[in-house]
Parts: sequence; structure tokens; C-alpha cells
Amino acid sequence: MGNVTIKLLAERLNVSTATISKALCDSHEISEQTKQKVLELARELNYIPNAYASSLRRNRSQTIAVLIPEVADSFFSLALNGIEEVALQRGYHTLIYMTHEKLEREKAILKELSGGRVDGVIMSVTAETDSFEHIHNFSRQLPVVFFDRVCPDLNTAKITTNDFECGYLATKHLIEAGCRKIVLLAVSNSLSIMSERSMGFNKAIKDFDLNENDCRIVYCGEDAVYNYQLIKELMQGTNRPDGILATVEKLTTEIYLACNHLSINIPRQVKVVCFSNQASAVILNPSLTTITQPAFEMGKTAATALLKALKNNSLVLAEESMVIPSALNIRSSTSVAVQTY
Repeated sequence: MGNVTIKLLAERLNVSTATISKALCDSHEISEQTKQKVLELARELNYIPNAYASSLRRNRSQTIAVLIPEVADSFFSLALNGIEEVALQRGYHTLIYMTHEKLEREKAILKELSGGRVDGVIMSVTAETDSFEHIHNFSRQLPVVFFDRVCPDLNTAKITTNDFECGYLATKHLIEAGCRKIVLLAVSNSLSIMSERSMGFNKAIKDFDLNENDCRIVYCGEDAVYNYQLIKELMQGTNRPDGILATVEKLTTEIYLACNHLSINIPRQVKVVCFSNQASAVILNPSLTTITQPAFEMGKTAATALLKALKNNSLVLAEESMVIPSALNIRSSTSVAVQTY
């Protein structure tokens, strides 16, 4: 069933909307028998109170929630810092929830938050999120702002970076550094950012007339040991890549470990680019060429968009969407010169 309202409950029970509202608030004006009927129907129809509308009639919680897949990735840590900076300046508290890349966890958190604990949500969806009905339903209750990983068809603010251009630029850089067998390492085929980066990769391969059989996309998992074995097998294969573009930061360690174990020299035998915000990129051996996302700025922009919506009592945020460009930082892992270490 679609959005269940107080009006619908009232029509089903042939009572006024005021009676339904008072029953849900456990008012002494309503008999226990009527309260029981209202609560039973509400449970049956999975009624969720419109906490956002209610907040217009009472003091807000002055709290926002942030849903992220993980904190190990420095992108999300930096984005959280940006969100917190804006929230604190405006007198808001921040609740941080980790979904651990699990769709069911994401659904459970949103269901919990729909009861009015927070005034709005900033979120980046999980790698498993391939349907968005739960987010659509939640956004009817409270304002939602996406950053980085978004729900494409939800008409709300989306704070992203130029993922397609970055996928293209990183691949172009590898090609210009001499690579002809390039592998893109991805973690999900449902995430919008992965689709954009993959399309940029494919376009660069086509534009520079590389053999598409030698350049491919390989999907990794969430487990570090699995990814290490996968990359090791890839580097031991007969069609070993001479260039790797990793779409997420956490693959960096597995790439370097696998190459070290197999005595494969970076960058002489394989060149590496990674989407990463990690500060240690400059001290890795060799230092890592990165696509660095404006994580802190994206967090600040997302928080600003949400708090503007709260100030205006609005669920319409689409005009606050913004694309903030990332940067290619060239370091030794894609150097043309032969290095020894």
C-alpha cells in the first residue's frame, strides 16, 4: 500500500482524524477500546507517523542523522567532519549510523528514524542497495540529502563529484603513461558512482582504440582476504594487466600486498591509480597516484542543504544538488621512469 495517512485510518474506522490523532498520542479523551482499534489498524497497515509534519507543531529535536557504509574509508571520515562542522555551527547534534554495506541494516535504521528521533537525514547508500522504495517512503516523512552514493530517481538534493570525468581522466592518464592492458577494480554494479566511473573508463578505452579484450572491469568483494586473492590471481594470469584503476580506497592495500608478494614492480611492471583520500598515499612505496574527492566540502554542502530545508520547512531539496569536482594527483605509482625499491 502507498503512503498510509491519518485520514485513511479515520475513513477505515469511520471516525474523525482528530480521534485518530488523539488515540495515537494516547490521549485520555479517547476510550481504551477505540485506542486499541486504532493501534491495531495502524500496525496492520504499517502506518508510520509523519514526524516531519508533527515537528512543525512542536520543538524540533535539533538532531540530524548521517548514514554511511563505513568509517574505515577516509572519504567518509572527512565527509563526517564537514557535516559536523556545519551542524555544530547551526546548533544541531549529529547521530552517525553505519550500515556496513548491508541493505537490510539501511532499511532498519530508516524505519527507526522515521519515528521522529531526528529532523532529517544525510546518507550514502550501501553497495547492496539496488531498490529504493524504503528511501522513497522515508522521504515523505523527513527531508533526505544524499552525498557520494545516491538514489538516482529520488527528487532531492544530491551532493556528488564528477565520477564519469574522473573515470575517464584516470584511465587516460594510465594510457598516456604507456599502459595498454588496464583493469578497473569495482565493488558493486548497482552503485551510481561505480556506473559513472565504469562508463568513464570504457569511453577512454574506446577513444584511445585500446583492445577491449585486454581492458576489462573486475568486481571485488567486501572481504579483504578475498580481494587479495582475486588481485593476486589477476596478476598471475596470462593476460596480466599493466595498469590498474581501483574505484575504492580499501583496495589499495591488497594491490600493493599482492604485487609485493609476486615481486611485481610498481610502476615498472604495473601502474596504479586509486580513488582515495588517504593521507598515507604520499608515503606509500611508491607513492600512490590518486583521484582525490572533495570529501570535506561534500559533507559541508550536504549539511548546508539539509539545514536550509529544515529552516524553510521544506521537503523539496532538488535545487540544492551540486557536483563538486575531484582532482587527479599524480605520484610515483604511475611514473614512466623505472624505479627500484
